[in-house]
Formats: sequence, C-alpha cells, structure tokens
Amino acid sequence: MSDIIPTPYKSDLYQGSVLERFKINQLKVGMSKTQVQDLIGSPSVIDPFHNNQWDYINYSTPGVGSIVHYRLTLAFDNATLTKINTTGTDSLPQLTDAEKVLEGKRIAEEKARAEAAAKAKIEAQRIAKEKAIAAAKAKAEAEQLAKDKAAAEAKALEAKRIAEEKAKAEAAAEVAAKAKAEAKRIAKEKAAAEAKALEAKRIAEEKAKVEAAAEAKRIEEANRPWYKFW
Repeated sequence: MSDIIPTPYKSDLYQGSVLERFKINQLKVGMSKTQVQDLIGSPSVIDPFHNNQWDYINYSTPGVGSIVHYRLTLAFDNATLTKINTTGTDSLPQLTDAEKVLEGKRIAEEKARAEAAAKAKIEAQRIAKEKAIAAAKAKAEAEQLAKDKAAAEAKALEAKRIAEEKAKAEAAAEVAAKAKAEAKRIAKEKAAAEAKALEAKRIAEEKAKVEAAAEAKRIEEANRPWYKFW
C-alpha cells in the first residue's frame, strides 16, 4: 500500500496585475506611458485625481507554494515616467537562468549603447567646440578684413582728397602766376606806351618850337624893310 496521502487539488488563483521581474527590470525613467503599458500592461489602479501615479497590485494564491503578494508603484510627470518604486515586489519569483542570461545581455547592450552615446556626445561636443572656435576665428578674420578694407578705403579717400587739393592749389598757383605775368606784361606795355607818348609829345613840342622859331624868323624877315638906314 502506498505511503502517499492524497490531497485535494487547488487551482491557482490570480488577483490583480500579473508581472514578471524580468520585465520590471526593463523599466526606465524617461519612458512614456505607452511604452510602460507595452512592456508590463495596464495598471491596477490609477491616481483618480492627477493620473500621475500608477499602481500594479497582485495578490495571488497558487495551488502549490506560498502566497504571492506584490505592489509596483510608478510616478509620472505628465506622460513621462519619473520614479519606479519596486520595494513591494520582493515576493516576485527570481529570474530564471535563461532570464539572467538575457538580462545580462540586455544590460551589456544598454551599457555599450550608453558608452557609445557618451562617446558620440563627447565627439559631438568636441566637433561643436571646434566649429565654434573656427566660426569665431572666421568672424574675427572677417571683421579684421573689413576693418583693414575700411582703413584702406579711408586712406585712399584721404590720399585722393590731398591729391585733389594739391591739384587745385597747383592750378590756382598757375592761374595766379599767369595773372601776375599778364599784369606785369600789361604794366610793361602801359609803361612803354606812356614812355612812347611822352617821347612823341617831347618830339612834337620840340618840333613845334622849331617851327614856331622858323615862323617867327620868316615873319621877321618878311617885315624887314628893303632899305637900310646907315
């Protein structure tokens, strides 16, 4: 006769949200509500006033084994996951060996992605810094070129102004010299004309004197009697 004492069969009784530690471990701050639901399903309770807290509650009585009772609380800021409280999930079954392998692989991949993202960020910052330095250098060079160009243009304008003023001064000096020479020539011609006029007057006066003397002598000769008293 068998020593096994038969016991009545008890079916598993699950009440509330059914969660797996493997999926809970994949939750990350920054996920959206949709991503959370896609991963672990809909919550048992949602904050009725603000919709900013989700609770996943389970109280299950398996046919064989201990009672399972856990509570997972998630907090959101608008639609973004900001806090994960797993203190009430200690009664969840531990990861299986296969899940541990997958968990390790996932963590390694996430670490690699994080390191790659950090390196990419550092590289992007380096490139951005180099671009900023190059842009600042190019800007400074452009400003210096513009400054040099403006200075050269100002210098050219000043040289042009000086040249124009010099040309005007030289032209004015030439006009003044011509005017002076012309005035001198006119004065010389005037003096010569006056001297010529004086000479002509002197000659005319001398001629008049000679002619007057000759006329007086002629008259005297004409009035002299033909006889003499002696």
